[in-house]
Order: sequence, then structure tokens, then C-alpha cells
Amino acid sequence: MTFQRVFRRASIPLLALWLMAAPALAQGLLRDSDLEYGLKQLAAPILSAAGLSPSRVKILVVNDNSLNAFVISNDAIFLHYGLINRMETAAMLQGVIAHEAAHIANGHLTRRMGNLSSARTASGIGLALAAVAAATGNGAAASGLALGTQSAAMGRFFRHTRAEEASADQSGVRFMKTAGVSPVGMMDVLEIFRGQEVLAETRQDPYLRSHPLSRDRLRAVEGYVAAYGDTGAPDQTAAYWFSRVRGKLSAYTRAPKWTLRRLGETPYQDVRLLREAVAEHRQSRTKQALRAIDAAIAMRPTDPFLHDQRAQILFETRSFPAAAAAWRRAVELAPNDALILSGYGRALLVQDDIAGAKRALERARTIDFRDGSMLRDLSVAYARSGQNGMASLVTAERYALRGRMEDAGIHARRASGLLDKGSGPWQRAQDIVIAAERAAKRR
Repeated sequence: MTFQRVFRRASIPLLALWLMAAPALAQGLLRDSDLEYGLKQLAAPILSAAGLSPSRVKILVVNDNSLNAFVISNDAIFLHYGLINRMETAAMLQGVIAHEAAHIANGHLTRRMGNLSSARTASGIGLALAAVAAATGNGAAASGLALGTQSAAMGRFFRHTRAEEASADQSGVRFMKTAGVSPVGMMDVLEIFRGQEVLAETRQDPYLRSHPLSRDRLRAVEGYVAAYGDTGAPDQTAAYWFSRVRGKLSAYTRAPKWTLRRLGETPYQDVRLLREAVAEHRQSRTKQALRAIDAAIAMRPTDPFLHDQRAQILFETRSFPAAAAAWRRAVELAPNDALILSGYGRALLVQDDIAGAKRALERARTIDFRDGSMLRDLSVAYARSGQNGMASLVTAERYALRGRMEDAGIHARRASGLLDKGSGPWQRAQDIVIAAERAAKRR
């Protein structure tokens, strides 16, 4: 599992507006192939029921222990890891996803982005940045970014209205019903927040501040559930992936001793072994970690994510050839997983297999260009092979991804002078140059 400070955006031309807000997501993302695959399995039936593409809408984890979930684009739902750890059943987590998916499907975000794209004043730009900062629950960042912006206007932009919440609740329950998931899960989530409205706003969880809760809303959800009926049957696949997602996430975000004391609470043996491997690895007990992950692989030999975990343990303990072999097997089992390809490329790069590293990392970039660690490694691979123009381009993209537009512009201009004019890479560099110039004008 890797920690990355990144900000999702739809395309490079949108950098001028979106990537200026990158520092607001100071918490960053937790990127892990196993974690994201498991969340995809849980979200897929909900997203399909909502008329959204499970392959397009990613479920990403924010490195923050508070309870929150939000959407700021039509192709991603963000969940704080604290919220995932707090969920008790798959249906509860799916209820959160259903509610956020409803905000996308019902056009709430599209209308806000439409209003935002028409804003041309300094206050309009400040509002955009503050909105993204507020999405993370970081009120201090929001205040700092909202220079010249009225706080009331920021609130109107970011906060879902009660009407939108009612609409998202009703649609979310309908999506769950269509997907065969018990809508009681959504009710159980709202029960967690019952009573928080009486707390001072600074003590409330960010989810409550951005998703107004009321007794009327709770009663309405109860009514929706009664009207649509609770016919969701237990789904063993969802139960398994929920256990694996929460189990692995808690193993990384809680103290190793806490995890090892609670291994017996995990109902699936392979998940217990995975959690044990993570906890032991975090305590630098490599032999015990490898013994646990190897036992898990023996139970699920074709599971690419277990091989990926084994590779991470080996790589982080500097067993680079063995790590590359483990990642090679993971790539064979999941050839289109960008995070696995990125890890494989990193292991090859460390062993000076520059050609192999470039192939793996370029394929990873094609699949998912938002991985900052992959872009760093790819720029190094290009530099070592004497392709300085490509190295500068990828470095520019990495800086842009982090919101460092001035640095991105410097490297993009350097790339433009080294790459063949009119080529695809040259055009990518030009997109960043333009975005950096627009960002500079808005300061």
C-alpha cells in the first residue's frame, strides 16, 4: 500500500482550475491494488444499478481517519479510511457508495461544475479551491484558500442541500434494491451520525457537515426502505471482499499489535493470513510475514493481489530479484492492473533492466496516469536511457498531478524543446504549459 498526494482530474486541459486545488487534499490517497479491486467488487452492482459504469467510476481511499465520503468529479467516489474502518457490514459500505453514486447520477455535481465553469471572477476561483478543500474536511485549508471569497457562498457551493440529500437517499435506496443489496445498510450508516447534530460543528464528522442530517431525513429513509422492501439476500462475495478490504486497511492503519490480537475475529482464513502478513511486515519481522503471505497464496494461488503483497514485502526488505519475480507472477495474473504493473516496473528499474521497466511503467501510465510513484519511476527510466525529453515530460506530469504548476511548467517547456514538434508527447507537454500559464494568471 502506498501513500500518494494526488488529485483526480478528468484531463490535462483542466489542470488550470483543478490542479491548483491539489494541496487542499493534504491527506493524500492510499493506493493499493487489492484494496481498490475489493472496493470495485462492492461498488459494481450499485454503480450498474445507478446507470454508471463500474469500469469508469473508481472508488478511492483518502488517507484520513475521520468519517467522510464525497464526490468532486463524475468518475470517482472518495471514501476516508476512517469511514471504511467504522462500517460493520458490506451493506453499510455499499449504502455510502449508493448515496454518493446518486449525487453523480442525479446530476447534482454536474450542475455545480457547470456553475463553476462559468465563473470568471477571482471570488469564483477562490470558491472552487475552497470547495475542494472543504471536501476533505480540512476547514483550515478551506479558509486559507478562500481568500476574497464569502464563506456563505462556499457553503452554498459545496454542501448538499436537504433536497439533494433526500433525492440521493431515495435514489440510493432504489439502487441498492435493484442491485439486490439490503437498503437497511443505509439506515445503519445514518444511525451512526444520529445525535451528532447537537455537537458543535467543529466536533462533527466531516460527513455530517457536508451531508445535512435531520430526523425528517431519517424518517424519510425508513419510509423509502419500507416502500421498496428489504429483499436483499446475503451476498457471500460482497461479505468476503468487505472483510478483506476492511481487514487489510485496518492492518495498515492500526497498530500491528492491535491487528495481531484480533486475527481470530476475521471469518476468512486467507484474509487472516493477509492481515497477519501486513502486521508482521510492519514490525520488520520478515520471515513471519513471508510465512503468512505464502500460506495465503497456497490457499488462493491465482490471486494476483496476494502475489503483489508478497512482492511489496520483498521489495521493502531489499530482496529485489525475488520481488520482481513475485510481481512478474502478479502481472501474469492481472495484466491490466496499473498498480501491479507499476510495482513490477519499479523492481526492474532497481535492477537496471531499463527496457523492461519502461515497458511495464508505460503500460501502467496508459491505464492510470494518476499514479505519482509510477511517474517518478518512469521519468528515471527515460533519463537513464538518454530520452531526456520524455523524462522532462513525465516529470512535468508528476508535478502537475501534485498541483505544483510552476514546476510543471518549467519541465514541460524543457520537454517541448527536446521532443519532436507535433508529436503526441510534444502535445502533452504543450497542454501542461498552457495549464501552468493559466494557473499563474489566476494567482
